[in-house]
Amino acid sequence: MLTVEKIGGTSMSALGDVIQNIILYKRTGDELYNRIFVVSAFSGVTNLLLENKKTGEPGVYHRIAKHQDFHRPLNNLIIKLKQINKQYKGLGLDLAAADSFIERHVHDARGYLENLSDVLASGYVNSQGILQAAREILASIGESHSAFVFTNILQNMGIRATLVDLSGFYDHKPYTIDQRIKHAFKDIDFTKTICIATGYTKGTEGIMREFDRGYSEVTFSKIAVAVKAPEVIIHKEYHLCSADPVMVGVDNCIPVGYTNYDVADQLADVGMEAIHPKASKPLEINNIHLRIKNTFEPEHPGTLITQDYVCKHKRVEVITGTDKLVMIDIYDPLMVGNVGTDLQIMQVFYDFKTSYNFKATSANSISIVIWEKDYNKKLIQLLQDKFEKVTVEKVAIVCLIGSNIDQPGLLAKSAAAFADNHINIKSAGFALRKVNIQFIIAREDFKASIIALNKAMSPQPD
Repeated sequence: MLTVEKIGGTSMSALGDVIQNIILYKRTGDELYNRIFVVSAFSGVTNLLLENKKTGEPGVYHRIAKHQDFHRPLNNLIIKLKQINKQYKGLGLDLAAADSFIERHVHDARGYLENLSDVLASGYVNSQGILQAAREILASIGESHSAFVFTNILQNMGIRATLVDLSGFYDHKPYTIDQRIKHAFKDIDFTKTICIATGYTKGTEGIMREFDRGYSEVTFSKIAVAVKAPEVIIHKEYHLCSADPVMVGVDNCIPVGYTNYDVADQLADVGMEAIHPKASKPLEINNIHLRIKNTFEPEHPGTLITQDYVCKHKRVEVITGTDKLVMIDIYDPLMVGNVGTDLQIMQVFYDFKTSYNFKATSANSISIVIWEKDYNKKLIQLLQDKFEKVTVEKVAIVCLIGSNIDQPGLLAKSAAAFADNHINIKSAGFALRKVNIQFIIAREDFKASIIALNKAMSPQPD
């Protein structure tokens, strides 16, 4: 059975474990083949190229955007990637070939970026398109490097491995993302080779423009649909668990055995991504099963995500959330009975391209929760111009998520857990489907809330 498998950046940095636990685990001879691996850049590399995903610390891209010198950061990048290469010499990497590859690739990328920078400095063109092209070029470097290293090691081990570089760095054909993927795989006999594909795919629509940092999972998803794989696998450095083991303790949580794509979307909405939502949709629509596995526990079957799974007994599958949110409360005494107030507010959010995680209403107020990173003073000012009072407060959200959680007493049990730990609920809500019950709390109560709810729900295995 042909499978498409994705290896994340943290797992890629443990390449020896990846080879032993994924490539070779319980496989010999022809059993090694009929697999496509989509690889991310090595851990931290894309952060250096673009920006730190968590902290926002600027990378090479931001120096270009600010008309600053980007040559030194690119030279430092070459040094960093060569250091990474050295780590894998013991696995059989041809160090001279890997170093030569990255030197040439970054040198050629520098030429493209210098041309873009010159055009940008002229002031004759719209900067948005130029900067987006720079972002695409930079993003491609990390995955091209990791895919080359991985392929080279496997080949030197005597394994038939094929590098499928979807970055299109030296290919100027105007393919869309889907066309490039189809073209790249059309002549490959999967039963005779392991394919190592870059997580970045060049396309006329721009994969970064469409999906930003979720692009590698989008490539993974599109490949799965193109080759009609019945099951796909994402290898991560952890299990998808009933709660964060770091917060509640390893002994107080369990891996989630089965769930569905709706639950996966709920998790992604609060930053706990099993898979990027825009990557999961094609899989769900084409009824392709997704398995999340722990790279370092190959014997564990992981979590199977399917289109129609519903747990046979009522239970909470995952307790999660985030403390990186702000709540915007819009109050106006003229709201009551006034048709269209919500539309006016949503239009402001739409204009600023800001989505929300949670919304609650009363007669004269509407409370909306957004990611703190999306907070914009101009957005608040526009709301203040339209309505009597706008209040902004830093908050956290805690969620009870599962495919079958609709049970009497769940809200009461949750409220009691909060009360017993002296935690105040600022707001709460759930939709009719009841796959996600959300509680808005003070930020300082976030960890205590996760622990309290986890203790109250006592997670049970499937």
